[in-house]
Amino acid sequence: MIAWFTKNDVAANILLVVIMIAGLFVLKTQIPVDLFPEFEQRSVQVSMSLPGASPQEVEEGITIKVEEAVQDIEGIRQITSRSSEGGASVTIEVEEGYDVREMLDEVKIKVDAINNFPIEAENILVQVPQWRRDAIGVVLYGDYDAMTLRRQAEDIRDEIANLKDVSQAEVDNTLRFEISIEIPEWALRKYDLTLEQVANVLRQNSRDVSAGNLKTEGGEIFIRSRGQAYRAAEFADIPIITTQDGTMIKLGDLATLKDDFEETPLRTRFNGVPAVEVEIFRTGDESIIEVTQAVKDYIAQKKSQIPEGLNLDYWRDRSEPIKARLKTLTTSAWQGALLVIALLALFLRPAVAFWVCLGIPMSFMGAFLFMPVFDVTLNLMSLFAFILVLGIVVDDAIVTGENVYAHLQRGADPLDAAIKGTQEVAVPVTFGILTTVAAFLPLAFQTGRGSWYSAIPYVIVPVLLFSLIESKLVLPAHLKHVKRRVNHRSRLTQIQQSISRSLEIFIEKYYQPVLALAMRWRYATWMLMFASLLMIISSIISGQTKFVFFPRVQSEVATATLVMPAGTAFESTDRIVSFMTDEAQKLRDKYTDPETGESVIRNIYSISGGRNATTGRVRVDTVPPEKRTIDVSTREIVNEWRKGVGQVAGAEQLNYRAEIGGWGGAPINIELKGRDTDSLIELGEKLKAKLASYAAASDIEDSLSDGKEELQLELKPEARLLGLSLNTVASQVRQAVFGFEVQRVQRGREEVRVMVRYPLEARRSIETLEQMMIRVGPNQEVPLWQVADVYPGLSPNSILRIDRQRTLSVTADFDKQAGNLTVVQNELRDFLQNQIFSYPGTSYELAGEARDQEESSQGLITGGLGLAILIYILLAIPFKSYFQPLIVMSVIPFGLVGAVIGHWIMGMDLTLLSFMGMLALSGVVVNDSLVLVDYINNKRREGIKVATAVFQAGGRRFRPVLLTSLTTFAGLMPLLFEKSTQAQFLIPMAVSLGFGILFATLITLFIVPINYLILEDAGRYFKRYGKDIKGLIKVGTNKIKQNS
Repeated sequence: MIAWFTKNDVAANILLVVIMIAGLFVLKTQIPVDLFPEFEQRSVQVSMSLPGASPQEVEEGITIKVEEAVQDIEGIRQITSRSSEGGASVTIEVEEGYDVREMLDEVKIKVDAINNFPIEAENILVQVPQWRRDAIGVVLYGDYDAMTLRRQAEDIRDEIANLKDVSQAEVDNTLRFEISIEIPEWALRKYDLTLEQVANVLRQNSRDVSAGNLKTEGGEIFIRSRGQAYRAAEFADIPIITTQDGTMIKLGDLATLKDDFEETPLRTRFNGVPAVEVEIFRTGDESIIEVTQAVKDYIAQKKSQIPEGLNLDYWRDRSEPIKARLKTLTTSAWQGALLVIALLALFLRPAVAFWVCLGIPMSFMGAFLFMPVFDVTLNLMSLFAFILVLGIVVDDAIVTGENVYAHLQRGADPLDAAIKGTQEVAVPVTFGILTTVAAFLPLAFQTGRGSWYSAIPYVIVPVLLFSLIESKLVLPAHLKHVKRRVNHRSRLTQIQQSISRSLEIFIEKYYQPVLALAMRWRYATWMLMFASLLMIISSIISGQTKFVFFPRVQSEVATATLVMPAGTAFESTDRIVSFMTDEAQKLRDKYTDPETGESVIRNIYSISGGRNATTGRVRVDTVPPEKRTIDVSTREIVNEWRKGVGQVAGAEQLNYRAEIGGWGGAPINIELKGRDTDSLIELGEKLKAKLASYAAASDIEDSLSDGKEELQLELKPEARLLGLSLNTVASQVRQAVFGFEVQRVQRGREEVRVMVRYPLEARRSIETLEQMMIRVGPNQEVPLWQVADVYPGLSPNSILRIDRQRTLSVTADFDKQAGNLTVVQNELRDFLQNQIFSYPGTSYELAGEARDQEESSQGLITGGLGLAILIYILLAIPFKSYFQPLIVMSVIPFGLVGAVIGHWIMGMDLTLLSFMGMLALSGVVVNDSLVLVDYINNKRREGIKVATAVFQAGGRRFRPVLLTSLTTFAGLMPLLFEKSTQAQFLIPMAVSLGFGILFATLITLFIVPINYLILEDAGRYFKRYGKDIKGLIKVGTNKIKQNS
């Protein structure tokens, strides 16, 4: 096939053009652009509401029942639940190898079978959590009231959702609408009514009723009554009772109606001004770049149409990182390609270099063809994969082109040189590509945080396979047109020939003499290399070379989260959030460039309250580091911000985050489990004290708050004489305080809850509660204090349970540059192991990053072992030997040494990505060794002695080995020195590959010849002494037989 395509230019070029055009077409029409790859959520979530219930009531009434119902389903990895005020959430993590959808069906069956949930329980939802792909945020802000901002935001949401390139937009961080019907106690007494009676009357009169069809001669006529009320004024007109004199008392006569938001307080500000945000999402195959551009165009047009005093802007543009990565890819591609062409042109010929590099775009287009097949989008990870493979993709073409060039130098006909040169290296090049493919495959099966990089092999593998096709079928057809030089002495030719001669002189005068010396003293050389390997390994094990599982890469968004004690007044929380915002504004002013007037901090967005009146959050959006005109990092801004805010008195939590990749939560997360809550709290306090002793630890928190004040009712004996039960009294109190839900009406896109309750003034103090009248019978009522005692108490703000046990989670942030997290985790294990004996029935587990690290490490070890076996098989097949693959694979450990040295040179810690890079490096570094051993075997088949063949192989294959390594490193160089935020946590993998290949090249040129000779020595030794050993065994066997 090689010869046929080489002779048939048309077929080769058609193959090239078809792949290029098809790849471009698929790229433009079928590959969505997104920020991160999509992931399957391997969990099932059960959520349920119990309005007005305390966390303990929710735990007993919902959480435990769900846990016990599902705990025996096969395939559950962990059950995590959180019981909060008014609702519960149970998350069931699914083991690898089990289908999530089947688990969803089983959980639904189990939950549906539960028949003793509280009557008030509602909104039961069993689902697989969906990945929300937000694209951009649109902010409407100005000094307007919340209702006006909400109405304007809804109009903007609808208009954006109707744009051609946008399909989903939602108003975010707003309260739900509610119609509140407040009836004072005196009005109920006056008309002898209860809240429940009022609610029942409203239900009966506020509804649409279908009365069927009237069949007439002209056709059927639909009959229905339309009585559903949608607005407060419509509810006010509903008659409640009719007096004896015929007077009709309407709801508006005895109640105050409010058509507004629910009572939960919420304030959002954008740069200190009241605001509402509209969040836009990317769905399906939409491109995030097209979505965000459509929204920006809309904003530019809409700004002139909104009311005066309102401002419309966007922030959190998620397309900016992907556009920056596309720019990095484009820049890296042409820079890397130029470096590769320059290197090849210097050592070979410009024409050969050009045809070799033509394989890059063809291989990339081929990969685009298969990305939709593997459901891979164009995102940060897939783009990184293209950059990563940029220098590797031409390795097979370099070996092929160099061999063809060598034939041309020896005077061969160009056609024969192209065919024979390609065929000679076809086997080692093919299996070299297959070993590289095998090296990247384990990344597709990583778990934990390693799964974020599973998209990389789905890009690299097709690229490599298409490069193999190009180097075997297309490249030879082009190289046959490279003519032998005849008296052509251009300046470029002179430079190229001068460098080529210099390389040959270096090989002859320096490399080969050193190689001969190393071959002569092969055992001493081998021991020296082995000693260097042991030194590197010991530096890692001893902790001298620091390992950081996942580096703290500075983000462009800094977030401060505040949690005040349960029961804290909203105004107090909001004051602190405002103070935090003011401190951020001071930094915004401080880091403003006087020349441009632009600040490093672009926007400040704050939220107070919401679902919980005691929480607040401030987000600071900054300029990307590579675009800043002031030399300040996000970490430095956060440290100044933390210092400016200082300690907040009474705050349960106050943490600051400004990093990429915080998906696993806090760096330190320790779960304490047990039945005795007091023991958990006591052990948790000791653990927090231990964490406080580490200077690198900060924001130390636990999952138990001080608790929220609650009032507990206890029935007096007098109540039972009146025929009252605790349930009757508690129900009346609940209806008065929490309210009585009449119904929910659909008003446009919003569901509006209609509530009947006491006025807010009657629900503000214990005194008014005790004076509340309890209905005993018709026209008979008594105050609450006469039938029940009210005792103060504390209720936990939320209850965390893991695997059906109450759990206290202790978390802390950790500065990974100031301390060694791995060492601290080991010390914490020892500390807890010593403490746990004092607390029977209590256990602990390091979760979060420690658990992810353990899972990812197991995946890397398993992948590494599988990879070693696969590489051995792929090498044993072409060599037809059980031992020669070991020669080739002997270079792998030294490639890992080079990767570690590369991290030293770059001043970087080893990370998870570093080890993934080393895993991939294992398949790449064997390519040069494979070519060397194949050449030695060919020479031996020609009758050349072993030592001579080994010596010649080093000199003859020096140039292709050097070029493949230099081009790989050159292709990665732009990424190694990339400053953009998104590239930082990916660079360690490039460092492992780039420096590992460089170091392995140096080692390959010596260790492979040495190991080949050592293997031959071993073979001669066993041949020489094997007969004697067999003879001794035979004599011994005969003696045993004679004695027996």
